[in-house]
Amino acid sequence: MTSTDDEQEDGGGFDVDDWGRLRAFAGAVATLDDVQARRAVFALGDTRDPAVLDMDLPQPVIWWEDEGAQAAVAVQAESHVGSDGETMEVLGLILPDGDAAVALLEDVDLVDDTDPTWRDLVQNAVSLDDAKDD
Repeated sequence: MTSTDDEQEDGGGFDVDDWGRLRAFAGAVATLDDVQARRAVFALGDTRDPAVLDMDLPQPVIWWEDEGAQAAVAVQAESHVGSDGETMEVLGLILPDGDAAVALLEDVDLVDDTDPTWRDLVQNAVSLDDAKDD
């Protein structure tokens, strides 16, 4: 997830046509150094048995958060065992406005970029960002 000139220019967000340019952090469990260098979205240090989740990345998702459905693209996927012994499957997400978020795999629906709900959510988020810029 390194920054390119294009990402710095547009804030790192995406729309329905260019989400595929987002860089995934795959093949290793992220460290704090990876997060600080903006290669990864998150690093969990207080868990056991960290492992990379076998997932194609980047991956469009619909994230079901408290405020409702939100479009995102998963760029990082890891499995961690918490202090309670429960396994957590954790995703690093990029939102259409370029913000990053962390979600559990159980809180997202994996979709493809032709999914009409995902496309509508992206379009609405991009439209809101454009309105804020005016």
